[in-house]
Amino acid sequence: MTPFISPEGPGFAELVRQALSSTERGYDLLAPKFDGSPFRTPDNVLDATAEALRRTGPYETGLDLCCGTGAGVDRVLRRVCGGTVTGVDFSGGMLAEARRAVPDAEWVRADVRALPAREAFDLAVSFGAFGHFLPRERPVLFAQVHAALRPGGLFAFPVAAPPRVGSLPYWTLWGFDAAMRVRNALWHPRFVMYYRRFRLPEVRSDLVAAGFTVATLPLESLGRRPDGAPRCRLVLARRGD
Repeated sequence: MTPFISPEGPGFAELVRQALSSTERGYDLLAPKFDGSPFRTPDNVLDATAEALRRTGPYETGLDLCCGTGAGVDRVLRRVCGGTVTGVDFSGGMLAEARRAVPDAEWVRADVRALPAREAFDLAVSFGAFGHFLPRERPVLFAQVHAALRPGGLFAFPVAAPPRVGSLPYWTLWGFDAAMRVRNALWHPRFVMYYRRFRLPEVRSDLVAAGFTVATLPLESLGRRPDGAPRCRLVLARRGD
């Protein structure tokens, strides 16, 4: 089977097998080839995030939520944090790959909706994971992050600009989400992965309700759209003192 996207990535049959599994089991299966898949956050996004966070620090301890194979820990947290950096994920397979890639970090298997840490981190980040949470789950998720941060701590994550209505990317995302809805209606266990349900105005409201002060910062190195809007923004959600 010809791999999808890159020679190191999963083939079509492997992606189908993943999609017919639960979310956790699917990522266990995908883990050995995740970094060659289209689901891994690109290095240019990670690097732009790290550069922006350097200007908002300094930070001592850092946490990557839904850390996957550890790219965010390696390319972001280790660059901007002076102390211990930790990745948390519910997939044992993904954490096994992360431990091999970044052995000097801390790795914790846990559901981020029930984080074990309290007031332990100066900085929390997340990359490409929010599609795995339904909108009704965001208040709990954000409350957990708020509790895990020290007073004054920062929760940061990039959000891409939505595609133009009617464009090919717009219909691609719409079709993907529709296919996932049909899949989850007909097949169990569910695989939760929706790309169109993480809208910045709603996310901002949920963050404020969880106790954060929210700002955004354009990631200028990722460019701007023809209408002048940044292609990607970094959300900066600050816990109060």
